[in-house]
Amino acid sequence: MTLTHDQLSGLYTAIVTPLTGDGAVDVKALHRLVRFQLDAGASGIVPIGGTGEYPALSRDERRKIVAACVEAADGKPVIPGVLSTGFEDALEAGRDFAAAGAAAVMTVTPYYAPGTQDGMRAYFRHYRDALDLPVMLYQIPRRTTVAAFADTVQAMAEDGSIIGMKYSSYDMPDFIRTVKYAGDKIAILSGEEPLFATHVALGARGGVLASATIYPKIWIEIFELASQGKLKEALKLQDKVDPVVDSIYVETNPGPLKEYMALAGMPVGGVRLPLTGPSDQTMAKLKVAAAQAKAISLA
Repeated sequence: MTLTHDQLSGLYTAIVTPLTGDGAVDVKALHRLVRFQLDAGASGIVPIGGTGEYPALSRDERRKIVAACVEAADGKPVIPGVLSTGFEDALEAGRDFAAAGAAAVMTVTPYYAPGTQDGMRAYFRHYRDALDLPVMLYQIPRRTTVAAFADTVQAMAEDGSIIGMKYSSYDMPDFIRTVKYAGDKIAILSGEEPLFATHVALGARGGVLASATIYPKIWIEIFELASQGKLKEALKLQDKVDPVVDSIYVETNPGPLKEYMALAGMPVGGVRLPLTGPSDQTMAKLKVAAAQAKAISLA
């Protein structure tokens, strides 16, 4: 299946990539993880973004992961991340994922050799022209040091280059401008758990969230409240999951998240270099958060 911006709504879980004890991709665990998300009510799956360790995977592994997710999703949309630095590599990945059955791709802003805003607009226009698949813009400036301005996002939407974007930034004035300029043309999805309810209340149509890998149901409930204009109630519910969010982002994602999942009874293996397991201090925080979640039956 392919997507339109009107179909992008709700929770799209940014899943981890499960690994076996020897560091290989654990396809069986991946199938279970995808089904866990969709059975809980997630709208779709976003594999091999930053949470899925895109840079640490080979081209063949990425292709196999997307194919496995598509098979497990059984018709629900799979939107893999494309985190390549250059156009040709990004296009090669996008074509691989299209062949594997992806419904769209989530392509990061070009970084390392960033162009101007006009260059970024042209990059996505040429990318969409060359790829027979809808594209979501992935904006995460704290990782890339690059951001598309609100008027650039509007221009990309008017070009037909993108159907949506994952907005991963704490810049609220820019988020509001982006919703104002492009929110009626594309689906803007929040990528920040602490701001998720607020983003939805201000016009985001859902979110792409990493912590939903372990707790999808509560994020769906938060989305439903916020989308109904019940922001106060949504924020109160979010209080329950905030300790988890605070603990899993102490170090680079997904190292702490994977350790937390093991503590919560859903082991998915470790991470690949250059990431390593969390420090003792971080592990202590993860254990406290896991105990608190268990005590309130967080799901």
